[in-house]
Amino acid sequence: MDWRDAEREYEDEVIGETTLARLFEDSAERNANRPAQQYKGGIYERSLTESVLPAATPGEFRTISYAEMRDIVRTLSAGFRELGVETGDRVGLFSNTRMEWAQSDFALLSAGAVVTTVYTSSSPDQVRYLLDDPDADGVVVENEELLEDVLEVEDDLDLEFIVSIDEIDGYDDRDDILTLGEVYARGEETFDLEAYEERIAETELDDLASLIYTSGTTGQPKGVQLSHRNFRSNVNGIRKRFAPRPDKDDDVPVLDEESVAMSYLPLAHVFERTAGHFVLFASGACVAYAESPDTLQEDFSLVEPTTATSVPRVYEKIYDSIREEASGSAVSERIFEWATDVGVEYQLADSPGPILSAKQAVADKLVFSSVREALGGEIDLLISGGGSLSPELCRLYHAMGLPIFEGYGLTETSPVVSTNPQDAVKVGTIGPPLANVDVKVDETVADQEAFADDPGEVGELLVNGPNVTEGYWNRPGATRGAFTEAEDGTQWFRTGDIIHLRPDGYLEFRDRLKQIIVLSTGKNVAPGPLEDAFAASEIVEQAMVVGDGEKFIGALLVPNTNHVRTWADEEGIDLPEDPEAMCDDERVREYIQQEVDRVNENFEKHETIKQFELVPLEFTEENDMLTPTMKKKRRVILEQFEDRVDRIYADD
Repeated sequence: MDWRDAEREYEDEVIGETTLARLFEDSAERNANRPAQQYKGGIYERSLTESVLPAATPGEFRTISYAEMRDIVRTLSAGFRELGVETGDRVGLFSNTRMEWAQSDFALLSAGAVVTTVYTSSSPDQVRYLLDDPDADGVVVENEELLEDVLEVEDDLDLEFIVSIDEIDGYDDRDDILTLGEVYARGEETFDLEAYEERIAETELDDLASLIYTSGTTGQPKGVQLSHRNFRSNVNGIRKRFAPRPDKDDDVPVLDEESVAMSYLPLAHVFERTAGHFVLFASGACVAYAESPDTLQEDFSLVEPTTATSVPRVYEKIYDSIREEASGSAVSERIFEWATDVGVEYQLADSPGPILSAKQAVADKLVFSSVREALGGEIDLLISGGGSLSPELCRLYHAMGLPIFEGYGLTETSPVVSTNPQDAVKVGTIGPPLANVDVKVDETVADQEAFADDPGEVGELLVNGPNVTEGYWNRPGATRGAFTEAEDGTQWFRTGDIIHLRPDGYLEFRDRLKQIIVLSTGKNVAPGPLEDAFAASEIVEQAMVVGDGEKFIGALLVPNTNHVRTWADEEGIDLPEDPEAMCDDERVREYIQQEVDRVNENFEKHETIKQFELVPLEFTEENDMLTPTMKKKRRVILEQFEDRVDRIYADD
């Protein structure tokens, strides 16, 4: 049987037509004595008491079972109801990714609430908007710092309560400000299993489960309405693809009750909420919560996870760190580069042969085994989404025995539309659609001449399926504009992404429709592939391609400062200390030109970077040049470096 047929027909106890609260309850029943969550000690001043969550040893992880997690969820659910939460109330979750985020999410969903999410990086104005637009009845914040952000704007809101996950001090005069521990205590006094089960039974699949706001890269964020059915159908589709199906060989990595996941992406974003939360808990997996994105190597070593979800920028950072550690000496750097070359050659070979296989074994022993060990030694499945992953970088991970399976989705599709299957991965693609998702391509919106070399169809991807949102919160105009109707009356969601639908059914991401660069010559250029080509570079940290309305393609490049200065020291070049002056140094520009030339070799003449400018500032979420999901805010970057873009086209 073909794997696609096997996937389509596969059924098990995880797959079902149930609400999210019932999904969790059913899994907790099946996996009561299995580990559900791991939390690290010495980070937070948790308000859930020692009798509920005994403190983990500082710097170490402690585990709770599904039965223990279920007790916490049930008790918090009763506490929120006692606090006044009623069916359909919108309640904000304003916290970093941590164990209590997950517990509060399931507790609120089982209480009948609609969970609306707020990024911790939000400014007070953004907090106001993200709580006011959905008319939130309450909000759960992480700590006193985020509590103060809410209090700064509460006069513009209509909040009935604010709950802090961590201990807070000095708010005794406010009966509407509580800790999560106090909500739990209220729930302990009032919990009734029969009433709890009735509440869950009253929620229907088509009821609204969550409002997740778009990143706002092109305007004011829109609240995407996602129902229990939307999320549940996506869990089903992902499960069918990643489950231990009988048609898979024993060595194929899967997601099941033996999986241990490391969670560190924002749960406020739909990618981690579905792939790193709902799917994993439905499958009976254990989820460990990293201290922060800056402690991943330490946390991976402690937890020894088998899987993780992440975005391309994090995989780039991890690879940079791995390469930097391997570059402690000239010998080890040469060995690392040799090993990655061998690994990629081995990955690309249809039939490696004895010599290449022997080289791969040596490369694995000298380099790749220690890389895997640095990430805990147990990783067998990494998932990438939330942006385009460089094929070169993906192959390097596969070569190191850390396979990344790239997928694609949007907030409006709950989010997964497609992902590479573990036993039929095709690097450079975002995989075929899930079994319960339909796609087609609108070729009328793309310049077909620009994609003449692509066999298959290229155009805007349209999606239909039970995972697709009904629309945006209080935005009927935007909702109408997001869909197109087929002749049979079917509504298809317009993704806004240019996708290549290959003859084999796999999808390849080209770029956002709005980001396609149209040169003054009439040529269309997708900036994504050019930018991704620098992902594995040790010289260029980040790249943003420019040129809309101009005669040629240019680029803003962020140099890898540490590498450039090391190169300069080895060459006996004295570089200025000032980062901006270093970026303007002609010797540095000549050095980086070699890297630009290397990248240009793989592109058509009109796509190549003719001029570039170096910029002294990395694009980050903190300086507002990246969204919380690490996508470039192109407009902000262009405004920040307007003078350097002007320099690129000065002669033109």
